[in-house]
Amino acid sequence: MKQIFIDGRAGTTGLRIEERLRTRADVRLLTLPESRRRDRAARQAMLNQADVAFLCLPDAAAREAVALVENPATVIIDASTAHRTAPGWCYGFPELGASFRQSIQAGKRTAVPGCHASGFVALVYPLIQAGLLEQNAQMSCFSITGYSGGGKGMIAEYESGSRTANDPLQAPRQYALGQVHKHLPEMQAVTGLETAPLFCPAVADYDCGMEVTVPLHAGQMSAFYRNAAQLLDCYQKHYAGQALVQIGVAEEPAFLSANAMRGRDSIELAVGGNDERLLLIARFDNLGKGASGAAVQCLNLALGAEETAGLVC
Repeated sequence: MKQIFIDGRAGTTGLRIEERLRTRADVRLLTLPESRRRDRAARQAMLNQADVAFLCLPDAAAREAVALVENPATVIIDASTAHRTAPGWCYGFPELGASFRQSIQAGKRTAVPGCHASGFVALVYPLIQAGLLEQNAQMSCFSITGYSGGGKGMIAEYESGSRTANDPLQAPRQYALGQVHKHLPEMQAVTGLETAPLFCPAVADYDCGMEVTVPLHAGQMSAFYRNAAQLLDCYQKHYAGQALVQIGVAEEPAFLSANAMRGRDSIELAVGGNDERLLLIARFDNLGKGASGAAVQCLNLALGAEETAGLVC
């Protein structure tokens, strides 16, 4: 039985990971009493005792935690932003290709993808690999997420119960208006784009779920592009046999709800629009495939377990 430690288990990501692991017979959760949760020495002991340690911490604290690990056998799965583009770290999205999966299976350091970035990367990476998009393409990305992605503080803000009729929390709120967002480096680095996309995230008044949209004009595609059906075919081939990726078509009449994948750990990709103006759409739970679900998937691969063990597909 493998021993698992969640450093930062009291946060939204840590709680969901613990929920996914609590009933499993192949792992044992190591925990600290509440009074020692922030005790550096106690955390260090647990990190080095664990076969696998999840880091559900702010970036600086995640870097500090990595420095505390002296046991060469300990596998670290970091859910923070700290190591997603760091040398020597695996990017925890195995469906992107065999090399990604093999790195997670064999490696000791895996960075869980960011929530918004997961949708963008899932949509753009296969097209660049297939030659349908050039690496110098100028991309845009629009993304809406539930408030649970903002952590305990934002959850408390939205669920306070003291809302008024004119409360701005009732409407979607766009942010990162200065085009500086912590997910941009991985969105560029993992896809291989020469420039970061123009990124427009928004948070709305519902708890879980995310919808990431990448709009494209036919003129942005490479010379190999013919029609929208070609993109759908590209996704179907790239993600063939992947239990946690579903492929669909966005057709009229339709309203695509951003919380449709709430509570699930899979991601749904769809192609909409027409041959001239395309919409690439990813829907998933920001705490599922966008955080905790992806982390547990990486754990399963690291342990040699069934990839979907403990997950809700």
